[in-house]
Amino acid sequence: MSLRDPSVSSYDFFAALLQNSLKTRNLLGGKSIHGYMVKSGLNLGIFLTNTLINVYAKNDLIPDAHKLFDEMPARNTLSWNTMLSAYAKSGQLHMALRIFNEMTEHDSVSWTAMIVGYNQMGQFRAAINLFLEMVKVGISPTQFTFTNILVACVALGALDIGKKVHAFVIKFGLSSYIPVANSLINMYGKSGEPNSAKAVFDKMSLKSVKSWNSMITLYAQSDQLDLARAQFDQMVERDVVSWNSIIAGYNQNGFDFKALEFFSFMLKQSSVRPDSFTIVSALSACANLEMLDVGKQIHAHIVRINMEFEGPIRNALISMYAKSGNIELAQKIVQLTAASDLNVISFTALLEGYAKLGDVEPARQVFNSMKDRDVVTWTAMIVGYVQNGYNTEAIELFRMMVTLGPKPNDYTLAAMLRVSSSLATMDYGKQIHAFALRSAQESKISVRNALIFMYAKSGSISGARKLFDRTFHLRDTVSWTSMIVALAQHGFGKEAIELFEKMLSKGMEPDHITYVGVFTACTHSGLVEQARKYFKLMQAIHKIEPTPSHYACLIDLFGRAGLFQEAQEFIKNMPIEPDVIAWGSLLGACKVHKNAELAKLTAERLLAIDPNHGGAYCALANIYSSCGKWEEAAKIRKTMKARGVKKEVGSSWLQIGNKIHVFGADDTAHPQKDAIYEKAAELWREIKKIGFIPDIDSVLHDLDDEMKELTLSRHSEKLAIAFGLISTPKGTTLRIMKNLRVCSDCHSAIKFITKIVEREIVVRDATRFHHFKDGSCSCQDYW
Repeated sequence: MSLRDPSVSSYDFFAALLQNSLKTRNLLGGKSIHGYMVKSGLNLGIFLTNTLINVYAKNDLIPDAHKLFDEMPARNTLSWNTMLSAYAKSGQLHMALRIFNEMTEHDSVSWTAMIVGYNQMGQFRAAINLFLEMVKVGISPTQFTFTNILVACVALGALDIGKKVHAFVIKFGLSSYIPVANSLINMYGKSGEPNSAKAVFDKMSLKSVKSWNSMITLYAQSDQLDLARAQFDQMVERDVVSWNSIIAGYNQNGFDFKALEFFSFMLKQSSVRPDSFTIVSALSACANLEMLDVGKQIHAHIVRINMEFEGPIRNALISMYAKSGNIELAQKIVQLTAASDLNVISFTALLEGYAKLGDVEPARQVFNSMKDRDVVTWTAMIVGYVQNGYNTEAIELFRMMVTLGPKPNDYTLAAMLRVSSSLATMDYGKQIHAFALRSAQESKISVRNALIFMYAKSGSISGARKLFDRTFHLRDTVSWTSMIVALAQHGFGKEAIELFEKMLSKGMEPDHITYVGVFTACTHSGLVEQARKYFKLMQAIHKIEPTPSHYACLIDLFGRAGLFQEAQEFIKNMPIEPDVIAWGSLLGACKVHKNAELAKLTAERLLAIDPNHGGAYCALANIYSSCGKWEEAAKIRKTMKARGVKKEVGSSWLQIGNKIHVFGADDTAHPQKDAIYEKAAELWREIKKIGFIPDIDSVLHDLDDEMKELTLSRHSEKLAIAFGLISTPKGTTLRIMKNLRVCSDCHSAIKFITKIVEREIVVRDATRFHHFKDGSCSCQDYW
């Protein structure tokens, strides 16, 4: 086409050139054409001017477009809509609204342009209100109006409005338009109504590949992978999104072998080539399965096809190598690229890899070098410290986060409460609780559950129960389980069982940890019949297969109750081999009941599994000693020494102020040792005056009675109590932590001490809590 062709007018010629400039986004060409038309004196008219306005607007020269618009002697609706759309799409809503209000006549394009503008700026409620106004004034929506308003419904989670929009779609006869039907499928899918989405899909006479892909994604995201697979198999034509949807669906739902199987099918059977999304899902599956060799093959494939080594693929490779045990290769990829560009997934994988090696310092170096450290990254680093026992470092990093970093979220606070729980320091836990209240995060269920656990672990069962009772509208299985376990460990077995029954009456589904709490409650309270009943209930009604922890609890229960025959039968009929914990539970019961014969058999079984289990040697030696079999006890201790088996040294600790004070038996390291021993001796004399009789038989060494009594008076928990009494005001509850089981003499002595000092003393030993008050203990002497 040229001006020399007599059949072509100059008007048509320039119109064609401008249309071509629009298609190619050739701004320079458009400007040149504009200049030539002006120089030639051509009367532009409304059509050419509208086209020029569009050229300038599409090239982000909206002021130039508006100047042309202002100079137009006459405008039509298209002129106004072109200008309106330009402002709306560029996010200049105030100008778009001004144009809209100046228009004397609006059509569906005008209204839709404003809806698009509101959507782009995230003002979805305004978009919906405008749509309702549009319908109210009698303007018929187009398919573009419906696709955009359904986007707003999805963003707001406004399913009720979305259903009304669906009714309008049917009313205006646009159900058969594929883009509208696809938007409806997307809206129902993201609103959790897969059946409604399927109904729309089934009514479509024509379906695009996108329609099929939407259904596959919907089923995969709702964990209905059999239906996703059925949709995939029915497709005649598949694109890369189809393959990505099914592969990602399997990967994200834990079916990683299937994900890799489909990735292999894609490579062998399909003409469609994998893209970066496909590769990332395949590498994620390898990471989850720790399949290093397959991951290396995918890495080789990336290199072979010269795929761009961009962020997501690089991060997926780092995650795969780190999780598959090759932290060195993961580290090399970090070094070859910018560590500051790591995402949280790859960073977390690196952190886990370093943690497996027992060294989180390299992870901290990577963390320090990251430029985009969001709250998830900070939390991942804190959790890494917590899980590896670096509590001090976790606390320091949290303080830095509060000062410099992003605002901690509920997961961060839950992690820090775990630090407090492991240290059993309620003061620090209370500080985190106060922070949670100030930041309005106490109501988050993860924080509430962590608070319940923290108070219970720190010895305040009343604090845990108050929080639990205040969360009646927020309780999940973890909340109920935390409280049941807490009550069980604090010796309130009957209360724990009552709470479990209440949980069941509320329709809450217990999990395997809930039942560990239930069996622990039965064990610490001697509720044998209830435990038998719940063991059957767990399997028959709740379909929970017993784990080694459940078996160990039952063995412990029977043993503590003196039902050794039943315990042995239970072990014999177990479908799995008893582990160290199971045999250890029975050995502990033998120690309580001084059953030396069974203890020897049990210790042999335990040592066959773990030849260096110090607890087994010590328990057996102590049982022999308690039965007066000093020679046998000496032989056991001699064997321990010959094999280099270390005995765990008993210690007790408590927190005063911001410092934790640790004591061993006959400890002389504390700077206030003289005052401590003086107070301990005073307590010993006073409790003997009111009827306390030292349990010298519990001293498992061949000493005279006087030395035995002196040894007993200097046990670590007694020294800790003495220090607590001279360091705190009268009436203060003392909270003592101990790494071993409290001995019978200390248990009896502490009951008498509470009578003299008129205080509550809470002792957490290796198995449970003891609340001593007014001469009695919450365990009712059954522990």
